[in-house]
Amino acid sequence: MRILHLSDTHNLHRQLTNLPDADVIIHSGDCSMEGTVNEIVDFVEWFGALDYQFKIFIAGNHDYCLEGKKVEAIQCYLPENCFYLYDSGITINGVKFWGTPFFFSEEESSENLNVIKHIPMGTDVLISHRPPLGILDNANNISYGCPDLLLKALDVHPAYHLFGHIHKAYGVEKSKYTTFVNASIVDEDYRLINSPYVFDI
Repeated sequence: MRILHLSDTHNLHRQLTNLPDADVIIHSGDCSMEGTVNEIVDFVEWFGALDYQFKIFIAGNHDYCLEGKKVEAIQCYLPENCFYLYDSGITINGVKFWGTPFFFSEEESSENLNVIKHIPMGTDVLISHRPPLGILDNANNISYGCPDLLLKALDVHPAYHLFGHIHKAYGVEKSKYTTFVNASIVDEDYRLINSPYVFDI
């Protein structure tokens, strides 16, 4: 299975042309800038029409209007091959995907830890918006990653952990068990300069 991962498109998705071929495309959050319904609808229309066999996306901190929305409330507007994950998972051709969003309100709440605890063992591809602490999470000498997410990733050992959020930390880092990918497409000035990440699993 070939997977294409991108993140942090911030309303610039329609400028993305000639995307690489893949079986599954994954967007790990911040598809919008202001988080309005109109922005999300425009992204969903674009994403849903892409010519990939399967499509998966989660919400990021900019995607305000999705906070707290049940998966079913979004999924009913999507094509049958497009999946919105919100602390939930989907298995495609035997590969287990789990997606967890990130909103700033969660930083002040114990709820973030509670949902991270529910990331299941056996997850092959973990999708989050926020990076794990200390891995592709640094901007201006500050690490913005989540310590609980790091501990969970080290426990679950997904083959891939896909995220974005920190534009300046775009890149790939490999550990013994997991390949971590920050696929933020834009830089700190919101310019489309980075390429999506393609891999086989």
